[in-house]
Formats: sequence, structure tokens, C-alpha cells
Amino acid sequence: MTTDGTNNAAPNSLSDYELAQASARGDMKAFETIYERHHRRVYSLCLRMVANATEAEDLAQEVFIQLFRKIGSFRGESAFTTWLHRLTVNHVLMHFRKRGVRLEKTTEEGEIGEIQDYLQAAAERPRFVDRIALDKAISELPPGYRTVFVLHDVEGFEHEEVADMLGVSVGTSKSQLHKARMRLRELLNKKAETKKAETKKTGTKKQGRKNN
Repeated sequence: MTTDGTNNAAPNSLSDYELAQASARGDMKAFETIYERHHRRVYSLCLRMVANATEAEDLAQEVFIQLFRKIGSFRGESAFTTWLHRLTVNHVLMHFRKRGVRLEKTTEEGEIGEIQDYLQAAAERPRFVDRIALDKAISELPPGYRTVFVLHDVEGFEHEEVADMLGVSVGTSKSQLHKARMRLRELLNKKAETKKAETKKTGTKKQGRKNN
């Protein structure tokens, strides 16, 4: 650290907080390091929420433009990844609002129990095929369902936080999550049945060729 408050260490060796401070002072190399370090994470979150690769890449770029403007407001009171995560979520939600994406109207306010289904099984058995099927099914959820599901079950936000971010009641958040999980189970079961039928058909063809 020099007398003028700058840090002469190589950017890659600095912490996120130090890089953020340097970026706020106009150090572009520091900001480039932040981009390289966190772009993949930001893009992945955008992709899970919008389920469109091109749209997710555009949103990720917009997040970093916004980050460049706001990075001076980061005070290190929380982890930089947490702060950037919230910035990303808020940007995607703003994108949804501009597009007119809304949650379904619902009056269900009670507690909704956890659904023990394929989703939990996939989490307990981290097989490559399970993750592919799960990601594909999530991308096919309606936007409103997908948003609540990703925020709560994937990103780990509490219902109170999800409700606050979406501007809905806690009961609505719980109801939407319940419906999202039920829809997800339907999609996964349908995919499993289709794959089972294709496997059986392939096996029948192979047996037929063997008999010939």
C-alpha cells in the first residue's frame, strides 16, 4: 500500500474488497479482474432466471455496467459476492417488470410443506444426467414460477426476502413456490417417461437385429 492509498499488488492477488476500492478510484485493471472473477457466476444466475442464453449474456453485461457505476457504494459490510448477487437479482427483476412479467394472482396464505420428490433426489444424487434434466425442466417453467423457484430453492433466499424483492405477500411467494415445484415434478416425470420409452424402443430394435 502506498502513501496515496493505492495498492501496488497484482490485481489477481487482491481481495474482492480491495479490487472494489481500487475500481472506485478508476483502476480499470482492478475492475477487469472483478469481471474475470465473477462474470461466470453472474451469467449463470441470469441464465437460471431468464432461461435464455442470449438474454442472459445481455443482462450479465448490463449488470457489470451497473456495477461499474455503483461499485463505490460497496462498503465491505457484507461479502462482495453477496452484494453482487443481490445487484444481479434486482437487475433481472427490473428486467422482468419492464417486460410485464407478473406472478399469478393467488389468495393462498398458509404454510406449504416441502415436497419430497425428484428434485431432492437429484440433489442427493449429483449425477450429470439429473442436473441436465433439472436445468432443462426449470427453464420450461413459466417466468413467474421460475423466478420464485430460483430465488428460494436455488439461490437460498427466505420467503420474506423473495416477497420483498417481488413486491408480493409472503403467502403468495409460498404459493408460487408450491405450484412451481408441482409443475417441475410434472415436467421431470414426463421427461423420465419419455426417456424410458425411448430406451425400451432402442432395446427392442437391437434385439430385433440380433434375432435376424
